[in-house]
Amino acid sequence: MQLFVNDLTVIDFSYCCSTRGIVGESWIVDVLLDGSLNEMSMVLDFAVVKKQIKAIIDDAVDHKLLLPMQDKAISAELSTQRAGHEFVNFESKQGAYYLQSPSCAFAKIETQEIDLASVTDYLTTIILSHLPKNVQGLTLKLRPEVIDGAYYHYTHGLKLHDGNCQRIAHGHRSKIHIYKNGKRSTALEEVWSLRWQDIYLATEADRIALNDIELSDTAIANLTPDHQLFSYYAPQGRFDIAVPSNILDVVDCDSTVELLADFIVRQLKKQSPLDEFKVVAFEGVAKGAIAHG
Repeated sequence: MQLFVNDLTVIDFSYCCSTRGIVGESWIVDVLLDGSLNEMSMVLDFAVVKKQIKAIIDDAVDHKLLLPMQDKAISAELSTQRAGHEFVNFESKQGAYYLQSPSCAFAKIETQEIDLASVTDYLTTIILSHLPKNVQGLTLKLRPEVIDGAYYHYTHGLKLHDGNCQRIAHGHRSKIHIYKNGKRSTALEEVWSLRWQDIYLATEADRIALNDIELSDTAIANLTPDHQLFSYYAPQGRFDIAVPSNILDVVDCDSTVELLADFIVRQLKKQSPLDEFKVVAFEGVAKGAIAHG
């Protein structure tokens, strides 16, 4: 007997890619269970599937930075600055990234690269270990949203958030709709999709001096004038990141989707003050914010 739940959840995360750098991503999760019927004549209660399996997935990868630990460009070590924190050093074709975060902000996956197959295998092993004995099989399908139009991948962190959004290197794959004087402008959407393609979005208020950053000895020895440094404290701990300038956009606000939508409107108004704009900014799949100006 098989039981399925489509669109069980969406995982929003970032991952290290040797070519693209740190990439924000959003994948939809479908679940198929194989098993015998239990004493309630069910393979598994839908409530358990939706609550327990979603919680396992969230704990494993959601709002984390996924690290392909077989990639020699990645190194992770316990922080010498703070208990329960780790340093991560990552070299990519886009430049070198250096981080310190609480250990819970990282997911270490034994693979050469992060892709649909490696994350599916990783999650399948974890979920199966938590399921009852009558469930003999699990098929996960991870898939990106089908987007007909412009979108971007961004990575960020929200220091004021009580939940996992506070983690400094999680992200999203997000579409954007821009209306100019009431008409959809695919040209402006394309401009912003290119500007924020594989971008790290930092907040100016989180900028920190070199003397105050907390990173590994390797990071400190290899920082260049091209790196920009950001740090903040949040409920889970302290977060630090050094990002190359070529894949960075620094905004004058926190990077909530509400304020990002407003930021885009404000930039458009600066360029064209006599026109009216509406920006529909998505944060991952099927959620977002609308700003007018």
